[in-house]
Amino acid sequence: MSVKDPFHLAVQVRDIDEARRFYGDFLGCPEGRSSASWVDFDLYGHQFVCHLNPALKDAGVSSHKNPVDGHGVPVPHFGVVLEMDAWEALAQKLREHGVAFEIEPYIRFKGEPGEQATMFFYDPSGNALEFKAFKNREEQLFKKS
Repeated sequence: MSVKDPFHLAVQVRDIDEARRFYGDFLGCPEGRSSASWVDFDLYGHQFVCHLNPALKDAGVSSHKNPVDGHGVPVPHFGVVLEMDAWEALAQKLREHGVAFEIEPYIRFKGEPGEQATMFFYDPSGNALEFKAFKNREEQLFKKS
């Protein structure tokens, strides 16, 4: 996927091989450059880097939760705004593989400006991920209520 202005995001992970299996093999993100302590992934056209932090070995999920639309949204989190069909396919794949959702896939702000499909889950190192989609991304992504 080509993005006009790709972002660069780096997160810490407890195990590089585990990150490769999750982001590369499971989520399908192509791998770029790497070393023994970090690995680049193409996350839907964005440069996403996992840096090894062995101190996370015993760390659990430690995100703060902020109330949004009746749910506790983990903060910090990151993810990608997908096209609706890609979001639905990802949600189905995650369900089929028994991924534990922090917030199950659903439609947020139904009938309001900014209506969106969203889901939250964690990677093996406890990084919170949100993937979302809009019926009409160009009109709704930054629409004010």
